[in-house]
Amino acid sequence: MIIGKKKEKDVEIPSASLADIVFLLLIFFLVTTSIDTEKGLDLVLPPPGDTEIKIPKKNIANLFINASGQAMLDNEVIEVREISKIIKDKLFENPLLIVSLKTHKDSEYDVYIKVLDQLKKADAKRISLAEPDEE
Repeated sequence: MIIGKKKEKDVEIPSASLADIVFLLLIFFLVTTSIDTEKGLDLVLPPPGDTEIKIPKKNIANLFINASGQAMLDNEVIEVREISKIIKDKLFENPLLIVSLKTHKDSEYDVYIKVLDQLKKADAKRISLAEPDEE
């Protein structure tokens, strides 16, 4: 009996159904991926109209961002990272507090967003966004 070499078969990966597999994977990932629907700032705007509501001064905290990026709460300079703690304390004292946020026209936008984040962190629900100064 002659022992010979076995014939090796060429191993081949079938590529005929590759497009089908890729298409099914694409469908799978489209169906199972969750899309974050939060876009922009979550603000509740007042109804349209020119009605003015009188608010007592004790219920208003004036927060101003000057041109150099400093935050001023009731005319006192404070650090942006401290806004959350200070507003949280003020809200504990007065739950009807409204934070009036005003900026200088030359202030940086990222400081404005950081201040809004700090207000959100302090759980301030009543925020009045005032127009920038024209000075």
